[in-house]
Amino acid sequence: MFGLNKNKAHSSNGYFPIVVDMHSHILPGIDDGSQNVATSLELVKGLMQLGIKKSIATPHIISDLYRNTPETINTALQQLREALQQNNIAYEVNAAAEYLMDDMFLKLLSKKNLLTIQDNLLLTEFSFASMPRKPEELSFKIIMEGYTPILAHPERYSYYHDQPKMFDRLKELGFILQVNLLSLTGYYGKGPFKAAKYILENNLAGFVGTDLHHHNHLNAFLDACNHNVFEPFLGHKPWNEELL
Repeated sequence: MFGLNKNKAHSSNGYFPIVVDMHSHILPGIDDGSQNVATSLELVKGLMQLGIKKSIATPHIISDLYRNTPETINTALQQLREALQQNNIAYEVNAAAEYLMDDMFLKLLSKKNLLTIQDNLLLTEFSFASMPRKPEELSFKIIMEGYTPILAHPERYSYYHDQPKMFDRLKELGFILQVNLLSLTGYYGKGPFKAAKYILENNLAGFVGTDLHHHNHLNAFLDACNHNVFEPFLGHKPWNEELL
């Protein structure tokens, strides 16, 4: 499972658990995802090959790295939509954001100047470098402002790998946990794989997503040996269906 076969499939004949991808970085030129429109179109074609019909793109907003705004995000969204139309690609793309819960995020939260996945669903993330000291305060502030926080890829935070009960705690605090599908292929290593398995087997996840950034991610999804890894963990049902 952890070794990726270099023999890429030309079409997705296996099971893929979503038709709506609610976490990706396919908007051109505004974060560490797609760097231009041409790449964005290639990534969209790959998602379509997997059977996905709609993306909610979620570029990073990080105070010291990607200071995106609704304006920069919507400009990139419009560029991609126009390119899809010009190339006769029938694919729905909307946009929200992935918010690192830093000081800038707290200021935006107080102003309610945030882009949501749908209604009040807000995609958030912790720092990979250090454990949040008081996640209960973060969730409380978000909920009190009228949002429901989705926590992106909790299985990838290595500081929780030796304390999996923290995933139960995060759900108790009001976070909806979102697992990256690549974690189930072993793409990020054994730690994230085991954590994703724990989250899913204990019914702690509310959403799954691709977190697609680039061609390496796409190639892992298209790899024939990964076509059947999802069903044992996710069941044979469409996840994220409420986002259609």
